[in-house]
Formats: sequence, C-alpha cells, structure tokens
Amino acid sequence: MKAVALSTMLSAGALIGSVAQADQTLNAILQTGQAKTTAAMQSQKRIDKIADDTNSLLQEFKTVNKQIEGLKVYNAQQEKQIANQLVVLTDLEESIDQVTVMERQIQPLILRMLDGLEQFVELDVPFHLTERRDRIEQLRANQERADISVAEKFRQVLEAYKIESEYGRKIDTYKDTLNIGGQDREVNILRVGRVALMYQTTDTRLSGAWDARQKAYVELDSGEYRTSILQGIKIAKKQATNDIMGLPILAPEAK
Repeated sequence: MKAVALSTMLSAGALIGSVAQADQTLNAILQTGQAKTTAAMQSQKRIDKIADDTNSLLQEFKTVNKQIEGLKVYNAQQEKQIANQLVVLTDLEESIDQVTVMERQIQPLILRMLDGLEQFVELDVPFHLTERRDRIEQLRANQERADISVAEKFRQVLEAYKIESEYGRKIDTYKDTLNIGGQDREVNILRVGRVALMYQTTDTRLSGAWDARQKAYVELDSGEYRTSILQGIKIAKKQATNDIMGLPILAPEAK
C-alpha cells in the first residue's frame, strides 16, 4: 500500500508538473499571438496611413497637372497677345514718327492762322475788340506752353475761327464808351452780324453807325433811325419779337 501510495503521489506530482508546464506553454503561445495581432494592427495602420498619403499625393498630382494644363493654355494665349502687342507697338512707333513730322508742319500753320485771324479782326467791323484781341493774345501765349499738346493748340485756334464765324450770323447788343463830339459817352452798341454796327446814347438822343469807308462812326439822323435802332436793341435783348428794321447799311461798291 505504501508503495502504491508513493507511486500515486509521484504520478500526481508528475501530472501537476506537466499541467503547469502546459499552462506556461499556452500563455507563451497566447502572448505570441497577441503580439502578432498587435504588430499586425500597427502594420495595418501604417499601411492605411501610407494609402491615405498616397491618395492625397495622387489628388495633389492631378490638381497640379490641371493647373499646369491651364497655365499652358494661358501662356499660349499670352504669347499671342504679346505678338499682337508687338505689332501694335511697331505701328505706334511709325505713327509717332508721322506725328512728329506733322507737329513740325502744324506748328507753323497755327502761327500763320493766328496771324491771319489777328489781321482779320483788325480789318473787321470793330465790335468786341477787347475780347477778340485778348482771345488772340491768349492763343499766342499758349503756343509757348509745353503742357498743351499741339493738337489742343490747333483745336483752340479752330475754336477761335468758329467764334468769329458765329459773329456774322447773330444780332448782338452791349454797352461801350465812344467819343462823340469830343466827349466820352456811354452808348448801347447794336450789331447785326457784320452787316451793320450802330450806336445809340443811353438817352436815345444821338445815334450813329460805323462807316467802313471812313473807318469811323458817323452820326445819323436821330429822327430817321432812332426808333429802328432802339427796336433792334430790344430785339437783341429778347425784349421784343423779331421784326423788319430800317437800318443804315452801306450799299456795295461797284468794281
């Protein structure tokens, strides 16, 4: 019995030892499996991150490619515009050369036009002389100014010619001072285009007209022209309606 009991105890001890060893082996296997699972999860995360990064890079690559294609189209368009601009620049250079030649020709023309205009005013019927002379003087002064283009100078002279032309188509009245009978008298001037230039004193007692032959004012018969000149002044001031006026007009001379 003792031998059997001892044998049984030895067998039980051996069995317990085997179970303990088996547990240790199983734990080692489980730990190894857990480690592999953890490593696999970490590897998968790295793979997923690499995949995401790769996808982002791919999208960025596609975007950059589209931008490059757009830039190619834009550059091609810009090259065409630059080529056209070069053509325009060439044309402008030629135009500038022509303008320079024209400016050299226009400036003397402007001066001749001013000389002609000044001579015309001095020989014309003497109305608004101060205003007209001042206008010509201002135009002459402008010729020396560098801040005014030749084109603008030419336009100003043409405008002066236009103003002179308009004088011949209008009826006008204004106040002036004339020497009448050795005295300076305030008068109302009546101008009918360039056909007639008359005066009448403010008290309407004296009237006169410009005589182109004598280059001077001559006194008129107050009884004959007083009412007509007064009526003309009212018409010029728009204080009366247009009507026929009997005015002193020199007959044309036979040549």
